This record gives sequence, C-alpha cells and structure tokens, in this order.
Amino acid sequence: MMKTQNEIIKQGYDALINSLGVADTIRFIQYFTPGKGDYTKERHQWLNEKTLADVFMDIKELPEDDLNQYDEIIE
Repeated sequence: MMKTQNEIIKQGYDALINSLGVADTIRFIQYFTPGKGDYTKERHQWLNEKTLADVFMDIKELPEDDLNQYDEIIE
C-alpha cells in the first residue's frame, strides 16, 4: 500500500530526529524556507531578456576560486 503524504513527512521527521536529535533537526529544517511567488513565471521574465551568449558570459565572469560555496552546509 502506498504511504500518504503525512506518513512520509512523519517518517522523514522521525529519521531526522533519530539521526540528528531534536535540536539539530530544528536547525536543519530552519535552513529551508517555503519561498513565495511563481518561480517559473519569474524565471521566464529574466531568461527572455538574455541570449545564450549572455549566459555564457555571466558564467565566465564567475570567480574561479569560489569552489567552497557550500562549505556552510557541508561542515
């Protein structure tokens, strides 16, 4: 039998609490916020203004030494 969404959420919380403890589970969950707006619509608004060449130029302008952008999460 397929689990309900609530059963999956409860099982996920239980797994986090068993693995991290209550305090660290709360800290983990605080990293995620539900956001707002319509990402797909907004994405098309800024994407329609850029050419593929613009996107490549933006990528080339990124600092090459920024290899540790996820250190805060991975620590």
